[in-house]
Amino acid sequence: MSELRAPPGRAGRLWLLRRLATARLAADLLDRKLRILHGEQDRLRALARDTGAAWRAAWRAADVWGARVALLGGRRELRLAAAPSPSEVAVEWTVVMGLRYPAKATCRPATSPAGARGPGTAATVEAAAAYRKALDAAMAHAAAANAYRAVSAEVAATRRRRRALTQRWIPRLENALRDLAQRLEETERAEGVRTRWAFPARG
Repeated sequence: MSELRAPPGRAGRLWLLRRLATARLAADLLDRKLRILHGEQDRLRALARDTGAAWRAAWRAADVWGARVALLGGRRELRLAAAPSPSEVAVEWTVVMGLRYPAKATCRPATSPAGARGPGTAATVEAAAAYRKALDAAMAHAAAANAYRAVSAEVAATRRRRRALTQRWIPRLENALRDLAQRLEETERAEGVRTRWAFPARG
């Protein structure tokens, strides 16, 4: 934390009061941010868990069909069934409390050019559909898992900032304000004594 350099006297008291009000407002805003982020973190944790389970199930099913294609047509069938170009991935983003993270990811498989070879065996058709489903599930899980990590990191950072305010900065300001108030009171008492000495009451 930076050094407290409050002006002397009553101006210092006003200076400290303003900064204390600002620090308390910032702590309240961070509390609100944490409540919102915690709700989003819980939602994304459940989403990442569910999409992860769906992805693993879809991938296992795709592997079964891939193995069938390999048994029926061999490696040549697998090679000929491969997509001619990479698939395209599109990511949609969202922002919550100033944090940007992926909301959704979709995959558009490559299309076969006109006059391309047919799909091959029936197992190849089923395998292609199963791998497309697994790829979609993988994209959904990747988006959810990355969103959960981003929100979790922001929760931790916000918690650190709030702790720095409530446990260090605000207490320092409160202590400085209390010390200054005591000094001002002592100064006023001393001035009162000097005034009485300089102008004694007349009987």
